[in-house]
Amino acid sequence: MLRFVDLFSGCGGLSLGLASAGHQGLFSIEKDAMAFATFKANLIDEPRNGLRRFQWPEWLPKQACGIDELLAAHRTELESLAAEEIDLIAGGPPCQGFSFAGRRQADDPRNQLFTKYLEVVTIVRPTAVLLENVPGMAVAHGSSPVFNGKLASGITGSFLERLVTELSTLGYDVEARIVNATDYGVPQKRSRLIVVGLLKERFRQATTRPLAAQVFERLRSHREAFLSSLGLSAPVTAIEAIGDLSIFGRNGAIWDLKECKDPVSPRGFLEVAYDGRRSRSSYQTLMRRGMGQEPMDSMRLARHSDEVRSRFSEIIRTCRQGVRMNDQDRATFKLKKHRIYPMSADEPAPTITTLPDDILHFGDPRILTVREYARLQSFPDWFAFKGKYTTGGDRRTKECPRYTQVGNAVPPLLGLALGKALEFVIKKHKLDPEVDLDQESGVVEAQAA
Repeated sequence: MLRFVDLFSGCGGLSLGLASAGHQGLFSIEKDAMAFATFKANLIDEPRNGLRRFQWPEWLPKQACGIDELLAAHRTELESLAAEEIDLIAGGPPCQGFSFAGRRQADDPRNQLFTKYLEVVTIVRPTAVLLENVPGMAVAHGSSPVFNGKLASGITGSFLERLVTELSTLGYDVEARIVNATDYGVPQKRSRLIVVGLLKERFRQATTRPLAAQVFERLRSHREAFLSSLGLSAPVTAIEAIGDLSIFGRNGAIWDLKECKDPVSPRGFLEVAYDGRRSRSSYQTLMRRGMGQEPMDSMRLARHSDEVRSRFSEIIRTCRQGVRMNDQDRATFKLKKHRIYPMSADEPAPTITTLPDDILHFGDPRILTVREYARLQSFPDWFAFKGKYTTGGDRRTKECPRYTQVGNAVPPLLGLALGKALEFVIKKHKLDPEVDLDQESGVVEAQAA
């Protein structure tokens, strides 16, 4: 078991994955009130399916808090954590300024928040650090992304280069890799930059391979065993993920619709009257573990006009699915928006973003619900989202409604895989540094149990 702190936790995707791996959360830091409300409801107040409840410290209020506030008000308490040798600081600083999905801005103030992450690491000195971000963090602004497996090229002048330099100066062995969440059961084409740092002074050095690199070796070598333990095989397709939530099935069947009673939703919205009895894939069974016929939240359907539904039907019927609409197709349908993906039923979904109109359902003439977003991110069906559904205008950089919470999250299944790999390597080198990771993994696992 690793004791961890989650900085920039958002709604809790990474924490959920780490907790699902059996690790103990201590506290999280999240500035947005809506995202923190989601985190609190699911991981502090009422964790489900045997997850460990966060051991929240008395000195930190259970409320939204920025990392600046944490450093200003609780530096003494953070310094005391250094003596406890905390196992892990995890986090994913806001990525909008790095992302190729939108307008990259070198001076976006959110880009600088990773320096605050480093400041907390400097004070607490955890045994390990784990950071997730978009691949654009590894590219200097104004450059093209050049990745070669281990990020051998393209990081000069990037935020990643600065991060690696700073962590190395602090005594961490650091490795950064691009990891595709699809490989770990997430039904979505989502590549992410993962940075792992291990504090060298806490590990025996009788190893010929860098420590942090072994986390990724373990992640890769035990991928099939990880998927098998969940009853999955990769890739998981969109229809395997959300086919039971469709209005229209491939056989033409339709769910009944009912009024959405979500207290934050205005009247007039509908949702699928889902009762959990439709035949399910292995992935759907995994997501519904512990649910029975209990209703899910965030099932609200978009309120499209007849004209919009008709246009979406034609797009689904005539345009290539699984790829972004090309210029000719967008001109045909008089669409100004550049990023529109008609989803393919038989492939993993495109990368989920914070904009609900980026993706069209593979069969229904509509955009996706928050719950479908959550399924494609691998959030279980019991996980409830708080706050309003969407926002707009200037509020987009200041608020984190439900679609944004899910779009920004680390997929919990990816967090679970990372949590298991990280624990294995940490335990291995504290138990018997002579044991070979690949040949003697069974022995190490038995010792670590």
